[in-house]
Amino acid sequence: MTDNSEFSAAPITDDQLVAWPRVAAIAIMVAFALPVFVAGLEMYSKLTFMDTMIALIIGSAILTVIGATMGSIGARTRLSSYLLVRIAFGDRGAAVVNLAFAVSLVGWFGVNIDLFSGAAVRLAADVFGATVPAWPIEIGAGILMTVTTIFGFRAINVLASLLAPVLAVVTAMLLYGTFENNSIADLMAIEKVATLTISDGVSAVVGGIIIGAIILPDITRFIRHWKGAIQVAFWAYMVVELVVFAVAGMAGAASGKTEVLDVMLHFGLGLGAFVIVIAGSWVLNSLNLYSTVLSVEATFPKLKGTLVTALLGAAGVGAAFLNILDSFLAFLSFLAVIFVPVAGVIITDYLLISRDAYCAETLDNNQMLSSKAFAAWAVGAAVAALINEGLIGSVLGVGVLDSVVISALLYGALSWKSRASGEMPTNQVKD
Repeated sequence: MTDNSEFSAAPITDDQLVAWPRVAAIAIMVAFALPVFVAGLEMYSKLTFMDTMIALIIGSAILTVIGATMGSIGARTRLSSYLLVRIAFGDRGAAVVNLAFAVSLVGWFGVNIDLFSGAAVRLAADVFGATVPAWPIEIGAGILMTVTTIFGFRAINVLASLLAPVLAVVTAMLLYGTFENNSIADLMAIEKVATLTISDGVSAVVGGIIIGAIILPDITRFIRHWKGAIQVAFWAYMVVELVVFAVAGMAGAASGKTEVLDVMLHFGLGLGAFVIVIAGSWVLNSLNLYSTVLSVEATFPKLKGTLVTALLGAAGVGAAFLNILDSFLAFLSFLAVIFVPVAGVIITDYLLISRDAYCAETLDNNQMLSSKAFAAWAVGAAVAALINEGLIGSVLGVGVLDSVVISALLYGALSWKSRASGEMPTNQVKD
């Protein structure tokens, strides 16, 4: 990677544009990551068969709409999600939001390395009979993922394009093993006590992937035409992620296992499990770190991308190596919840309020703080946090969706009130 427009506070250039399937390969790889298999297995074990399918379809549809909208904004403007935040929230407001994004993403980088090393140690023992310590795996994986990120979008894109078909084959093998001795009727007839509702299932589907949908502009800005971003969101969330969730759940039911590695080993997919653990974690974490660098560079434009990437990668590896992430998970989950209303503000601002402001020229003379955007985000985040803690109920059945809608409506109301009173549009005023 060079320190060019890919990591700087500027739109990408024409020579960096690619066809939408190449971008879709990256988004699809995230759906093949180990956490998605784990979530699908857990959700299926706590819902009836039909309720699981309904929750998957509704959750995937919500993700597709949000991802397609955010992704198409990124493709139209050629700006990363963090530059979009700067325009909507102002430089000072964006500094708070983007740094919170950076803390969360580098934290999840460490979490995924922890998860990766634990799975690799387990598979090495079960498949090869080898005892391997976790720390060299964590260091090696962190370095590999960081180096990939240093080379930028094209490196992640090549990696995803090569590995996505391999993971599709492994998933197909898991599906074949599931139905080799079972039918849909057999799976539906398995008795279990449902401990979750359809609403809980939808929340699980949306909550686990929503951040990826919000920061989808980080990769869709490379697409030649904005309609390609809709294709990316559709194939990633409405097709592949839905299939992976469903396959993981049905395989768990057919095998009677509750741990994803146990399920794969049950069907003789020890090497396949290794592929999913390594390939999925590699692309997912490279993308996490890539977005982290974008958020830091958007806030501090003078910093150099290569140095920032190396330092942030080292921070994530250090957190995983020191094994401090268990106590950090609650904080990261909380950050994820409060990020969601950002999408409501940006979507409303771009589609209904100040579309013309979303360009490089605005960044050169940007407002310092949009009080309207910050207020709408704060209210939406508070609602999301209260729902997440069980202190209030969800109107729409999905807490993160409530927060997006509330922040969007509030921001729209505040902006239109300002216009009615004769004030200039938010993005043309320095507060």
